Amino acid sequence: MIQLCNLKTFRLVHSIFSCTFASKTNRVLVGDPKPSHFSLQSQLLCRHITSEISENQHNFTVTYLINTCGLSPEGAISASKWVELKSPERADSVLELLRNYGASQTQISKLIRSHPKLLSTDPEKTLLPKLEFFSSLEISKVDLIKTLAFNPQLLAASLRNRILPTYNFLRSMLSEKNVVALLKRNSWIFLEGHCKHVVPNIGLLRELGMPQPCISFLLNRGTRVLMANAENFGQLVSEVKEMGFNLEKSTSVNALCALCGKNKLVWSRSREVLKTWGWSEGDFLSAFRKNPQCMIVSEKKLMQAMDLLVNKMGWSSGMIAKYPVVFSLSLERRLIPRCSVVKVLLLNGFINENLNLGSLLKRTEKQFLEIFVNRYLGEVPELLSVYQGKVDIQSV
Repeated sequence: MIQLCNLKTFRLVHSIFSCTFASKTNRVLVGDPKPSHFSLQSQLLCRHITSEISENQHNFTVTYLINTCGLSPEGAISASKWVELKSPERADSVLELLRNYGASQTQISKLIRSHPKLLSTDPEKTLLPKLEFFSSLEISKVDLIKTLAFNPQLLAASLRNRILPTYNFLRSMLSEKNVVALLKRNSWIFLEGHCKHVVPNIGLLRELGMPQPCISFLLNRGTRVLMANAENFGQLVSEVKEMGFNLEKSTSVNALCALCGKNKLVWSRSREVLKTWGWSEGDFLSAFRKNPQCMIVSEKKLMQAMDLLVNKMGWSSGMIAKYPVVFSLSLERRLIPRCSVVKVLLLNGFINENLNLGSLLKRTEKQFLEIFVNRYLGEVPELLSVYQGKVDIQSV
C-alpha cells in the first residue's frame, strides 16, 4: 500500500513538474510578461506533496528506530533528527554486520542511540574495514563490541587518517597488549589523534629529562594526562616538580595522574580530610611523594582506614602518615583481618606495641600467616578463625 501511494505521489509530482516546465516554456515563446496562476498553484501543491513525502520518511525512520533498533519512542524521535532513512536496506545491512561481530540487541540500541548516522553508513566500504582492523588486534569480539558500544564515534573516525596513524604511534612506544588495553580503557585518543596534544606534551617531558620508560608508562596509564592542552599540561608538570618529584622516577607519573582532571578534586578533598586527623601540610606532601595513588581514594575509605588504625588500634596519626600505602589496601581483605590478629596478640602480650606498621601490612599473606598466626596457634587456637573473620576479638 505504501509503495502504491509513493508511486502515485511520484506520478503526480512528475506531472506537475512537466506542466510547470511546459507553461514556463510557452511564456518564453510568446513573451507573456505576467506570472501564471497555474505555476503558483503548482509550486504550492508541489511543496505540500514534498512535505508529505518528508513526513512519511521521518515517520518511517522513527518506526524503524523503535521496531528494529529497540529505541524508546522518545529516543527514536531524538535520534531521527540526525538520520533519515528512505528505505531499510542499508540500515538492515549495518545491523546485520554488527550482529555478525557479536553485538547484542542492547548494544545495538546503545550504538544507534549514541550515533544514529551509523545506519546510513556504507557497511562494506566504511564499517567493515574498521571492524576488520580492530578484530586483527589482540582483542576479543566481546571486548571490541563493549568498546564500540561505549564509544560509537570510533566507527565514525577515519581509518586511514586517524585510527591507523594513532595506532602506529602507540605501537612505537607500547606493546600490542598495552595498546589493546588502552583501546578498551581510553579509546578517545583514537578520535582526537596523537598529533595535536600528545606529541608536543611528550616532547616537553623529554626536554625536562623524563626517560622513555616513564613516558611509555604515562602514555599507557595516564593517556588523558597527555591529551591535555599545552598550557594546562605545562602547569601540571611545573606543579609536580615544585612538590619535589623527580621526573626521572615513575612516582612522578603517578603524581601527574593524581593531579590531573577530576582526580585533583579527590586529591584536594583527601588533604582536607587527613588534616582533620591531625596531619600537617608537610605530613600530607611527604605521604603523597611516597605513594601518590594513595591520595586519590574515596573519602569514605580514608575515614574507615583512619578510624581502624587510630581509634581501634591505637596507632598515632603521624605514624600512619609514614605508611600511606595503607590507603591503597583493601579494608575487608587486608587491613581488618590483619589488625584483628594483631589486636589479639597485643591484648595477650605476645607482641610489642612498637610494631612496625609497614612490616605488618606489606607482607604477603603467606608471610603474615607464618609470622603472626601459625606461630601463636598453640597459645591462641582461635587466632586463625579471628583472621578469617569467623570469631570476634571479644570472644578470644
